[in-house]
Amino acid sequence: MSVTTKPAQRLKRRRRVRAKVAGSAERPRISVFRSNRGIHAQLVDDLGGRTLAAVAWTEADLRALKPMEQAARAGKLLAERAKAAGIEGAVFDRGGYQYHGRVKAFAEGVREGGLTV
Repeated sequence: MSVTTKPAQRLKRRRRVRAKVAGSAERPRISVFRSNRGIHAQLVDDLGGRTLAAVAWTEADLRALKPMEQAARAGKLLAERAKAAGIEGAVFDRGGYQYHGRVKAFAEGVREGGLTV
């Protein structure tokens, strides 16, 4: 019997999701990373191989918030930055995490910010 660790299980799920989700310049991929301390996300153009916009929990206006509020505010902030870059819609890459809790709050914040996900 082989034993896989939680990070190895997440990596397997992440690769499975990435095989199905790809971003373009018109509709980039929202890549999410969640740690115990906060949340990071970026809009990625996979065809061009570049990041179009990003947000991190270490920014001054996100740092002092509670985790769920921080995730929702980060989503709104990323949507604002995407709008400023001329992006109307994106595909959501949950990064192997469950669509639950902070990841779900982030996605809902992006939608509230006006981005089509």
